[in-house]
Amino acid sequence: MPLPAPDSSALQKIPTTATEQWFDYPVHAYPHHTDYGGVVWHGTYLTWMEEARVAYLHTLGIQFADLVVMGCDLPVVELSLRYHRPVRMGDNAIIKTRMNRMDGVRLVWEYQILSLDGKTLHVSAQVTLVAVDREKGKIMRQLPDPIKDAFIRLTR
Repeated sequence: MPLPAPDSSALQKIPTTATEQWFDYPVHAYPHHTDYGGVVWHGTYLTWMEEARVAYLHTLGIQFADLVVMGCDLPVVELSLRYHRPVRMGDNAIIKTRMNRMDGVRLVWEYQILSLDGKTLHVSAQVTLVAVDREKGKIMRQLPDPIKDAFIRLTR
């Protein structure tokens, strides 16, 4: 399903502040997510964060495959993680994510990985994505209008 046509009035301003709304994505730590000690491997946190981001976009009607068809890719260009407490094999957790800000073609996402009761912070992170023209392999000067409109909705 293609993205809806942009509302031209919404495209006049690019928001730079975080949305207050977090998206919650539940996960379970299976054996293949862990190291030999039963602690979740650091790469698993990255996978969970990406799954949460893509699932959040899906709930807003944005299919990542549609972005690809439009010729836009969103590679990670900056990543910062802080490990507070490990998630262990068999644990359930919540990946909380939101788009922190949009600065032109740079999209900054914020994450918290918490215990189900929200009392234990396991990981906090920030990921910066940049829009790249898939055909040219170069950073876009601006987001295509339908994509820009979709990301503007995230920051309202």
